[in-house]
Amino acid sequence: MKKTALITGASSGIGLEMAHHMASQGINLVLVARSKGKLDELKTELEAKHKVKVETIGKDLSLADAATQVYNETKSKNIAIDYLVNNAGFGDFGMFAETDWNKELQMLNLNIVALTHLTKLYVKDMVASHSGRILNVASTAAFQPGPTMAIYFATKAYVLSFSEAIGNELKDSGITVTTLCPGATESGFQQAADMKGSKLFEGKKLPSSKAVAIFGYQAMMKGKPVAIHGMMNTILAKSIGITPRNLVLNITRKLMEKNQ
Repeated sequence: MKKTALITGASSGIGLEMAHHMASQGINLVLVARSKGKLDELKTELEAKHKVKVETIGKDLSLADAATQVYNETKSKNIAIDYLVNNAGFGDFGMFAETDWNKELQMLNLNIVALTHLTKLYVKDMVASHSGRILNVASTAAFQPGPTMAIYFATKAYVLSFSEAIGNELKDSGITVTTLCPGATESGFQQAADMKGSKLFEGKKLPSSKAVAIFGYQAMMKGKPVAIHGMMNTILAKSIGITPRNLVLNITRKLMEKNQ
């Protein structure tokens, strides 16, 4: 019997490429994003190309009770979720004293609350069946504070901490929890976060969303607790713990600044 994966943020970037890759592996899909139209186009493409079954759910996960609505829809259709990929999320660039609270609240609700709630809902079914894999998408931002993107970095630190903790709780249950931590990636993230011109992206050859998605999928299937994409990102993430905090903050600030 084919397995089924639920992927959030599946209409673009890493989520879109994850959908393509998992479908190519013969995995049925439940795709969630705000843009139902894009998801339906993707459904048609994937079902024709890979002979898998694809369900689409148009939902803004930053809204209250959205996670419950997604869960209830899959239950009403008798769809058991074997793989949960919490990929949806976004960032925002700017000084905390000047940024827009409403956008930041939406970010907190999407990056933290929705991810946690979906995990809470589906993990209970996984525990009952003694099997399941969860992939939570964080970032290399999870390893240090991020001046000029303070809330985004903090949300990703939460995702890493939360995922590692529940992964430990579930280690004897037949369920694995993997945290994917990509660095700067060629996707729509920088445009959505208003980071055009940032030194973190400008003039650099970035890994593709496809490469990151395949790396994340492989790490999830192996049950790796934490998967950092790229050798340099791995070295930097591991070095942060032995580097003075003030130096880490100053370096991060300079990397995030925009070219004048």
